[in-house]
Amino acid sequence: MDIHSKTTSRRRFLKQANCAAIGSSSILSTVLNLRMANQAAAADLGAGEDCKSLVCIYLGGGIDSYNLLVPRDTTPYQEYATTRSNLALPLSSLTELNQVGGGDGRLYSLHGSATGLSDMFNGTGDFAGNRRLSFVTNVGTLIQPTSLPQYLGRSVPIPKALFSHKDQTEQWQTSVPQGMQQLTGWAGRAADVLHSTLNTGSTSMNISLSGNNVMQTGEEATQFVVTPNGALEFSESAQDEPLFVTKNSALKSLMDQEYANRFERSFAGLTKDSVETSEQFTTAFETAPTPSNTFPDEWFAQQLLSILKTIAVREQLGLRRQTFFVNFGGWDHHGELLNSQADLLERLSPALTAFQLGLEDLSLANDVITFSCSDFARTLRSNGRGTDHAWGGNAFVMGGPIDAGKIHSTTMRPS
Repeated sequence: MDIHSKTTSRRRFLKQANCAAIGSSSILSTVLNLRMANQAAAADLGAGEDCKSLVCIYLGGGIDSYNLLVPRDTTPYQEYATTRSNLALPLSSLTELNQVGGGDGRLYSLHGSATGLSDMFNGTGDFAGNRRLSFVTNVGTLIQPTSLPQYLGRSVPIPKALFSHKDQTEQWQTSVPQGMQQLTGWAGRAADVLHSTLNTGSTSMNISLSGNNVMQTGEEATQFVVTPNGALEFSESAQDEPLFVTKNSALKSLMDQEYANRFERSFAGLTKDSVETSEQFTTAFETAPTPSNTFPDEWFAQQLLSILKTIAVREQLGLRRQTFFVNFGGWDHHGELLNSQADLLERLSPALTAFQLGLEDLSLANDVITFSCSDFARTLRSNGRGTDHAWGGNAFVMGGPIDAGKIHSTTMRPS
């Protein structure tokens, strides 16, 4: 028998594994199929020098993305304005989006406080001739495509607790919407397979700017937490208790001492490894090139600058594959939607603009994709001052490799 007849092709295997994952209600079956799919994907990568990074911007709280991306055609806009009533944005305050070929064939505008995003979509302003952004509309934590009659009739499986912040956040980060407990995230499961195959450094493939999270936690992989100043490291407090700060001190020498029992020795070894990894990261981080463009002097923008610098030193860190996670919260607008959302977008858009310009400046734009996700969308109907929890919403995808300047979907109606 030809040995090749025993070998499943990567494409066929991925297709079979993904279909099995969707068709099964078993959480174990789903996780095993995802893991097998990751292994099949890794098997074809082989040696090389290519580097790829994913940057997740988690808009915590449930962004009202229907006041971010607004229909511009006459009939859809009138439907939008009538339904939203006092929360509808006037067309004169919005920035037109000009789709390139394809997309969903409709006209849209973007919130007036997100001019940087519209420039990336249209290929104008600082991005003249280079489109860098698209939207994917009406996306959520579905198990399968679901219509409103199917949802109301409960004729198809739906995720647990569709309107719960905690449950929806967990489902976005685990990619397991069936409502059964899953302690690993999709980026963590990917790192379990890819990190040892493609990365050579001691720094984790998954790097978080927002502390520990489920998305980047695998069976073996963990996230490496950093700050705008570099890696978190141990220091000695006045009470001789270790605290996380951004510079190391005398504790390292303490780790070399013999402890009284094995538990203490194990703890010392792990802590010493952590200190050494943090020092290696900080050494590389401090050599990162500085982009020529200016980043806003505020928290979220500085987080993105830290991500940019980390990507720029990926070779020193031995990382060909990376994921980044940053949680930008405050989007749960049951009240004061108009003013509060405008304020947040005035922080989000310039920061993302600076980040993408920095990637362009350092010749990293074709290696990085940035994307948003959020707990859920908001209701189209106003509650008088804001909007309440809904389901499918609109997300953006940004970067050099994407099919930019398009609205990728056939509808943007919420469930």
